[in-house]
Amino acid sequence: MYSYYYSMGKRIKKIKNIRLHREGTNTLLYVGLAAVAVGALLWYLAGPNLLFKAYACLMIIVYAIMINFFRCPIRYFQGATDDVVVAPADGRIVVIEEVDEDEYFHDKRLMVSIFMSLFNVHANWFPVDGRVKFVKHFNGNFHKAYLPKASEENEHADIMLETDNGVDILCRQIAGAVARRIVTYAKDDEDCYIDEHLGFIKFGSRVDVFLPLGTEVCVKMGQATTGDQTVIARLKGNA
Repeated sequence: MYSYYYSMGKRIKKIKNIRLHREGTNTLLYVGLAAVAVGALLWYLAGPNLLFKAYACLMIIVYAIMINFFRCPIRYFQGATDDVVVAPADGRIVVIEEVDEDEYFHDKRLMVSIFMSLFNVHANWFPVDGRVKFVKHFNGNFHKAYLPKASEENEHADIMLETDNGVDILCRQIAGAVARRIVTYAKDDEDCYIDEHLGFIKFGSRVDVFLPLGTEVCVKMGQATTGDQTVIARLKGNA
């Protein structure tokens, strides 16, 4: 009996640590009102027929997916954060490779990319403790986010971070084929910390992290990540 109540307590605590992100407030409100209005019109015109029932089932599924998308779990990283790089997003590792980064570093960097599906939490977290050096937004295309060219050609926001040990880390929020809005909370010259939200990307997207060569990668291709929880890399000095 004790184990049953203990398990139930853990589940309730987990639910309490999940809320809806403020970015979804208006979307959920307007979509909900529109769905109710259309449903009421169908009911008025034809009553509870097959069309109305099919519409109701479809809207319940769509609305449930949207609520899941706009989840905003409260998370706290457990452990020391010195030289640790955590996943900035929920999703799956789709790229681990050395790339030529000519926009800022003008040398080779180790790029780790996380693709977020429609069913992932889309809040983004700061991957390191430190300071925001600058934030830049670039308009662009809307290729599928998991494609290699998406990193440079898609609409994206670049956030350059400097760790407490003076290491520069580039974090790039990338819009996808469905995503049409990148929200970035990071501001120039502000301190940043793991556990804080960096931003939000609506409806399917990707986040790239550019690290110095020699960084110890702690994830593998295809691995699922949990934002603010999964350690994706350790910088030199804490290997």
